[in-house]
Amino acid sequence: MTTRILLTDAGYKHTLGAVRTLGKRGFYVMAGSASCHSISFYSKYCSERVIYPNPKDETDFVDFLCNYAREKKVDVILPIGYLASTTLSLHKSEFEGLAKLPVADYEFMQVAGDKDRTMKFAASLGIKVPRMYTEKDPVSSFPVVVKGLMESGKVSYANSHQDLSLLNLENSLIQEYIPGEGYGFFALFNRGKPRAIFMHKRIREYPMTGGPSTLAESIYDEELKKQGLRLLEALNWHGVAMVEFKKDSRDNQFKLMEINPKFWGSLDLATASGVDFPYLTAKMALEGDIEPIFAYKTGVRFRWLFPDDTMHLLSNPGCMGTFIRDFFDKNTKTNIWPGDILPNLLQVGDTALQLFQRVKSGTLRYPYGRPKVGI
Repeated sequence: MTTRILLTDAGYKHTLGAVRTLGKRGFYVMAGSASCHSISFYSKYCSERVIYPNPKDETDFVDFLCNYAREKKVDVILPIGYLASTTLSLHKSEFEGLAKLPVADYEFMQVAGDKDRTMKFAASLGIKVPRMYTEKDPVSSFPVVVKGLMESGKVSYANSHQDLSLLNLENSLIQEYIPGEGYGFFALFNRGKPRAIFMHKRIREYPMTGGPSTLAESIYDEELKKQGLRLLEALNWHGVAMVEFKKDSRDNQFKLMEINPKFWGSLDLATASGVDFPYLTAKMALEGDIEPIFAYKTGVRFRWLFPDDTMHLLSNPGCMGTFIRDFFDKNTKTNIWPGDILPNLLQVGDTALQLFQRVKSGTLRYPYGRPKVGI
């Protein structure tokens, strides 16, 4: 019988990537969302569309998925987004006997999902983190970054006390701004033991002051690996996670930005480099363990043309030359699939909508403000 896998958050670009790679491998892929217009629904690799309650309605969401898993004989549930991942982690015991649910235990998910707790935990392990400002240690140097405490929270930049006074600081973390390039360490863990790893460097992002990758490159860095493993091993992690760093241009040291306790936006790059995290996670859940995969192709570049890289270009026309050259670089892959084009056409429409909204609000170039150093 074909293995049946349910993925949440069908509207995300990395959910589309997971649907495609699992569907190509012959799995029966069920994509779920609270919206009926999610891009993964339009992939030919999506075998079944699932409209579920908004995960914010925790009880309804969990009850629906439990009943659905029972009725449809779901083998594995792979939560993709932050809210789905944390909610299902909290209610993991309710799915025992219904479907495999490879997510971290909630006590560790809470540490990874709360930026303040993450920073304090990392610092206790000797991992370098940005300076954090509090009432007892008020801001004395600018620019600073103001972040919502939870994974999906807001981001703003302040270059002065006046800028800071205009921001809503409730449930926020204030950190020094770290100039430098963005790096990611990605891993799949089985009860505290690493089973697959991957690393990348951001080449372009949107917003260009700091945001999701629009083009990234696979790399291998021993120090990055060491710090990422130290953090996730100390959390006795289970399932997938991304540990995000910046390499501080002032001292050339990695500084922790956050942990994403879930699948990440640049997932396609790992798959293109030989580490198929959705497949490996499902396989581990079904079989109990997998053979470790610690080697992969480096120098692979991946771009997400719509809306991400196009928005980067429109906000930074000076990159036009490299933007065009990347079309002719054999090492640069893309999530545009001619044989599964409909989701990508919908992304073009999303790009037009985002552009209209950004231009109308005057936030195309610097949606979250602009730090006055490092740009």
